[in-house]
Amino acid sequence: MLRVGVIDSGPGPEDPAEDARAFMADGSAIPARPDRLGHGTAVAAIIRRACPGAAVIHAQVFDDRPVTSALRVAAALRWFAAMDEARPEVICMSLGLSADRAPLRRACEALVAGGAVLVAAHPARGAPCFPAAYPGVIAATGDARCGWDDLSQLGPALFGAWCNSPEHSPPGMGGASLGAARVAGHLAAIMAGAGRLDGPAAIAALAARAIHHGPERKCGHG
Repeated sequence: MLRVGVIDSGPGPEDPAEDARAFMADGSAIPARPDRLGHGTAVAAIIRRACPGAAVIHAQVFDDRPVTSALRVAAALRWFAAMDEARPEVICMSLGLSADRAPLRRACEALVAGGAVLVAAHPARGAPCFPAAYPGVIAATGDARCGWDDLSQLGPALFGAWCNSPEHSPPGMGGASLGAARVAGHLAAIMAGAGRLDGPAAIAALAARAIHHGPERKCGHG
C-alpha cells in the first residue's frame, strides 16, 4: 500500500487517530487530536481522490489556528525519516514559512538525501517560502488553468495544479495550499503504478504530465 505523509492539522474522520502524532514546539510528540481546522482533512481527501488506495499518515503541527513553527515541522519530518522502510513514499506539506530555519532545512536535507519526495506549498508569485524553497523539495501552487487532471510546470521544481477558488473555500483552503495537495496526489497515483521514485525522478514524472509551461499571464484590456 502506498503511504503519504501529511504534515498539517491532523486526522479527520477517515483516518485512525492512533496512527497519527502531534508535534510540539520543543520537538516532543504526543497522540494527535482530531482535526480542529479541517485543513488536514481536506488535504487527505484530495490525495485519496487522486489515489484511492493510499494510506495517509498524519503529523499534526497546527492546533486551532493555521499557525505553526519550523521546529514543529522539522520534528514531524524527523518522525517520518525514522520510519525507515515504512517511511511514506510522498510527504505533503500544504504550508509555508517565511523564514529559513536551520532545523527545518536540515530535516529536509536528510530526507531528500535519503531519496524521499517532499512536496510543499509555495505562492505562484512573491517571496520564497520554506520548505518549498529548499533544494530537492518540490514546490507546488494552485493554477487556475488546471482542471483536476492537469498540471503546469512553472519552474524547474515548481508545479501548478487544480485548487479550489479561495473565495469559495474556507480560509487557507485555496491556492497553493490545495495545489500542493493535488501535486502530492498526482505523485501518489504515479507511484502507485510505477513504484517508489526519488526526488529527481518524481520531478521528471510531473514534468512529463504538464500541459502548461511558464506562469499564468493575466491579460488586461485597454
